[in-house]
Amino acid sequence: MNTVSNISLSVLLSVFALLRSEGNLFIPLQAIDRSSTNSIVLTDIGEFGLLRNERPGIPAHYHTGIDIKRPSGNYINEPIFSIMEGVIISKRTDGPYAQLIIEHQDERGKFWTLYEHIAGIEVELYQPVTPDRPIARFMNTMELDKYGWQFDHFHFEVLKVAPIPLQKDRTKPERHFSSYTLVCYTREDLRKYFHHPLEFLSERL
Repeated sequence: MNTVSNISLSVLLSVFALLRSEGNLFIPLQAIDRSSTNSIVLTDIGEFGLLRNERPGIPAHYHTGIDIKRPSGNYINEPIFSIMEGVIISKRTDGPYAQLIIEHQDERGKFWTLYEHIAGIEVELYQPVTPDRPIARFMNTMELDKYGWQFDHFHFEVLKVAPIPLQKDRTKPERHFSSYTLVCYTREDLRKYFHHPLEFLSERL
């Protein structure tokens, strides 16, 4: 597998080309530079390692990924891509916490990426994926009106260690794993389980 050359920033910049939907017609608006992290815009509290305040039922913890704003005004079908070749190992489709986890292998070993607060999932469990075809999209206007506009981004993580196996749940039959999102109470925990996403991608471009 030509893994290093296959790694792409498409998941972060979110588009191979920005698209606009007009009925069934998709019109490319502009190409995105996928060779740099410079175009990535995070939410106000979307930085990696930011200490998130305690809230009901959730203790204070360090932010384990980055929250990426949509790169355009496309509120219909703004796509999200895998950063490189991999296999879907977990799929969750329930509302605003819809999530995919992908297992990857390169010359340095295995790692895992997570994509959360997504919609319109286009892949199946155990399906191989490539960085040139969408795996999902940002939430559209109707979904944001339903779930809340605080989800006008997607959460992206790069795990150093295998995600946590879950017991079978009939309500989420394809959700086989979870991340360490809410167990990083120290910076040591954070660095034990996660790569800094922007540093990780910059090193492997």
